[in-house]
Amino acid sequence: MPKAINVKGLHVSYYGKEVLKNVSFSFETGSLIGILGPNGAGKSTLMKAVLGLIPHDGGQITIGDRPLKEIRKRIAYVPQRSNIDWDFPIIVRDTVLLGTYPKLGLFHRPKKADKEWALACLEQVGMEKFANSQIGELSGGQQQRVFLARALAQNAEYFFLDEPFVGIDVGSEEVIINKLRELQKNGKTIFVVHHDLSKVENYFDDLILINKELYGAGPVQHVFQMENMEKAYGMPFAMAGSLGGGV
Repeated sequence: MPKAINVKGLHVSYYGKEVLKNVSFSFETGSLIGILGPNGAGKSTLMKAVLGLIPHDGGQITIGDRPLKEIRKRIAYVPQRSNIDWDFPIIVRDTVLLGTYPKLGLFHRPKKADKEWALACLEQVGMEKFANSQIGELSGGQQQRVFLARALAQNAEYFFLDEPFVGIDVGSEEVIINKLRELQKNGKTIFVVHHDLSKVENYFDDLILINKELYGAGPVQHVFQMENMEKAYGMPFAMAGSLGGGV
């Protein structure tokens, strides 16, 4: 089976300060992978570097055994909610419709079929009734579901979600994780920056554990061990359980 992603010797720095040091891992297609680590560990930085959203100082990254630039249209990215301008005047349906644009090509406008597909994606996350609502009027959980619908509209093979469960209601979290599991069963590969240690074993099959450098990458039962967690968090595991967030 081809590897979904290969990262080898990744180094990232900001203004001369190293944020990620010699990070390497690989995962197969059809994996649901959590990216775990304490506050400031570089979790979001790792995701952005893998996606080419920020430069890296060294290392090699391939997705689907191909360079990023050759496969970018097959990747869906859901950023942190704090990085989105929720005051931008756009309705829910049009937000999801943006997910069809990468495959439409330059100067091509969405057709009837694209609009129907966008509505179908909203239905998959239970948000079809809000199609004509302004995105800024929704709750945090509803907004996150809409952005997942936008990712679904891309018909992507690889999904990258940065802290999708932060600041949302329990119902929305359940909808999102169930949808991610469904995507995984259909052969999609999903990376999720995560912070709630109590749900790691229920949510993910594989983990990437980092704090500037890699402390483990592989099946949850191998990585999510007290020794690894204490090294990554720099404190007893019981204390680390209340921490999270990322850079």
